[in-house]
Amino acid sequence: MLTLRKAADRGHSDLGWLSSYHTFSFGSYVDPNHMGFRALRVINDDRVAPGKAFGAHGHRDMEILSYVMEGKLAHKDSMGEAHVLGPNEVQAMSAGTGVIHSEANASATEPTHFLQIWIVPAAADVEPSYQQFAYDPVEKRGALRLMAGPDRNTHPRSAFIHQDARMYAAVLGAGDAIDYPIAAGRHAWVQCASGGLDVSGLVLQAGDGVAVSDESTLSLQATGAGGELLLFDLA
Repeated sequence: MLTLRKAADRGHSDLGWLSSYHTFSFGSYVDPNHMGFRALRVINDDRVAPGKAFGAHGHRDMEILSYVMEGKLAHKDSMGEAHVLGPNEVQAMSAGTGVIHSEANASATEPTHFLQIWIVPAAADVEPSYQQFAYDPVEKRGALRLMAGPDRNTHPRSAFIHQDARMYAAVLGAGDAIDYPIAAGRHAWVQCASGGLDVSGLVLQAGDGVAVSDESTLSLQATGAGGELLLFDLA
């Protein structure tokens, strides 16, 4: 079963300096029918104006992933981490017992566009941690590139998260196609980050998502000039 979540139906917050679209309930946007999917709790599609920032604020017991589409994101936190994140890099923060952080547009002249993802961890009160890594963009062209998952030892070039969930990214150009097998009892969410995609017969545009249950295979194809996607494999 595939259930389409259209971009136009998402929640939206406009603070002037921040335009944020919420796939699932977040902040003042509350929809009992869209509180998350499996362990996937938040997908926020954020655009931050030049020189503006999310001020210091706290989280706990959440796996928080940031995926930059355009621009630069400056991160600081109570663990002493201070870094700048750009496209083709992934940031992962395990809030665990509690962490305070801020995220800012690192440019005074250019906007930043990024996706923030929250995944509910399998265990509470883990020690907070921060990870960031870069990768060659060719790794996700026409292929699913693992960005985060629970496989600390077998996939060292991805972020470790405390949940049986995996996040992949892919950029599909014209003619590209991927068949992704889904193990029995597992689920998936596909988020179209940009462009256009066909997901097992459903056409997605930027901002659209699709929940997947009781399927054995996903067929992912580019439409038009193609697009970029995130795929979440979920217990």
